[in-house]
Amino acid sequence: MKVDPEFLTQLHLDPEFDARMCMNCGTCTALCPLGVELLPRRLFRYALLGAREEVLGNVETIFSCLLCRLCEANCPAGVRIAENVRSLRVYVNREVHGLAEA
Repeated sequence: MKVDPEFLTQLHLDPEFDARMCMNCGTCTALCPLGVELLPRRLFRYALLGAREEVLGNVETIFSCLLCRLCEANCPAGVRIAENVRSLRVYVNREVHGLAEA
């Protein structure tokens, strides 16, 4: 895994990205109606480690999240999971797809 300091900087500039609060308990994964194992705890861990390539390797997962907030409503740490996923989507749209934020 390669750490990308620029990726870390960009994520930390986003005030909505609060994945640092994640305790990695797995409640979110257990409650996901899609059964997406990677989202969000491993995905957030990759983001916090600056593993840009691992995050970008999971673009399909990032965009498959329904943003239903079932995970968020049951998160014992109060992580704003849907906002974190949105932040990653914005990053992917801007950096990979060249789309500006609306």
